[in-house]
Order: sequence, then structure tokens, then C-alpha cells
Amino acid sequence: MPIKCLIKHAAPAALDGAGRGMSEGAGKMASMCGRYATARARQELLDQFAVGLDDIDGDLEPDYNVAPTKQVPAVLTRAPRDEPTEAVRELRTLRWGLVPSWAKDLAIGSRMINARFETVHEKPAYRRAFARRRCLLPADGYYEWYKTEGEGKPRKQPFFIRPQDGSIMAMAGLYELWKSPADEWVWTCTVITTDAPDALGRIHDRMPMIVRRDRWDAWLDPALSDADEVRGLLVPALDGSLATAMEAFPVGQAVSNVRNNGPQLIEPLADDTTGPAGPGEGALF
Repeated sequence: MPIKCLIKHAAPAALDGAGRGMSEGAGKMASMCGRYATARARQELLDQFAVGLDDIDGDLEPDYNVAPTKQVPAVLTRAPRDEPTEAVRELRTLRWGLVPSWAKDLAIGSRMINARFETVHEKPAYRRAFARRRCLLPADGYYEWYKTEGEGKPRKQPFFIRPQDGSIMAMAGLYELWKSPADEWVWTCTVITTDAPDALGRIHDRMPMIVRRDRWDAWLDPALSDADEVRGLLVPALDGSLATAMEAFPVGQAVSNVRNNGPQLIEPLADDTTGPAGPGEGALF
């Protein structure tokens, strides 16, 4: 559906860490992107991101319902440990939900799936990673939920938001390494979020920060550690034409259950007569 349609009679739904709606009341929005899809073939990711090292063990399966604590593909640049060689761009999987190196429990990661662009360089949990451990998280699109008002029980309608041209979304991410009590290293990550432009903000006030292709190299460069320079690589959605480059449409309720998966989750509803716009109206922007 085109992005120009208007949503009416709806208030955006807040999400908890697992991508479910939180009971914050109508009109209140959370700052989270809590569910997304990443389904590109392994070779496509290797080619698109000019990866020099494929560090994923086993198969890389498409995931149309990525939720916190799942393993997700990520692109990062890192010098091999204890080897005097240059940093290498690699593709690996990370656990979604950043766990700082000083954390006592892995469980904290489920509450750290997003980092706000406005403060990420200052927060103790993120500032070291922001300086030296940045990554790109490939995605086909992401989900947000509306909480509609009306008679009876409020209804939560999921929407899928993606680039109109079908290109890969390179979401800005940070990663950390956490050593478990069993002396094993766990690689974790978070998605940086920013204010959504007006059109997308009618669904949710926040969205993933997308890194422009011409800034991938600098974003991934661990030698670039000045916070102001790093922040300068990221262009908030409100400052550009991102809204015209994205499309959003209502999808079925199956995505609300993390056990469901498959390409059917991102199929537009065939007849959106119960969406937040109401019968007979466009359910987008």
C-alpha cells in the first residue's frame, strides 16, 4: 500500500521487550523496536556487505519473527584476537539484547534490545561499545503494533514497515562480549533507535536507525572512536526523506506469537476492513 494514506482513529501501541503490547494506555508509545524480519540468503549478505570472513557456524535460516534473545546475523569489523593482523569485516550471529561486560546476569539483555541515538554515547551500558564495537544488523523490515480505541476490548494491529525498493535495511547496532560463569564468551547486540518521521510516527514514535550505505565503512571502523565523529555518521530519520522511502502495511495477528515464523507473516492483509483506519479506509499513512 502507498505511504500517503492516512491512519485515523488509532493510537500507537507500546511494546515490551518481546515485542508485545504494553498496557501504557491509549496514545502512549514505547521507545522500542521489538520485532523484525531478517531473511536474506547468506551469500547475499556476504556480497552486499563485502564481508571478508564468514564466521557463522552451520546454516543461516531466514527469520521472519526475530524477537529478543534470538541469534541474529550481524556484520562487524574486528581484529582477530591475539593475531597481529588488520581488522577483518565478518558476518556472525549475535544474541539480541546487549549484555555489558560488567553485568552479573545474562538476563539483563532482554531489557537492552534498543539504545536511543540521543543518549547512547553517554550511557554506561553502551558508551564503550559505541566507541569501538559497532555493527550493522541486516533486516528486511520491522514490526510495530497499534492499540486501537473503540467499543469493547482494545485491539492491537501489527504493521510491517520496510524499504519500498526492497533493499536491505542496515540497522545501526552495537555489540558486546560477556563472559559467562561457565567461562564462555557470549556475543550480544542492541539496535540503535531514533525518532520516526511524521508519517511513520503515526504508527510508532521510534524506529531503528538506518546507516546509509556510503557510511558503512566508517561506522564499522573500530579505529574511529571519537563520539562526536561517530554520531555524525548517523542521520536521524527526521532530517531526511526516509518517510518517502519506506512503506508500511497491516499484517496478520500470527506475528504476535514468537513461535510463528515464515514469509506469510509479512504478507499484507488481503482485505483490511478491521484495521486502525476503520472500515473502508486506508490503514497506512
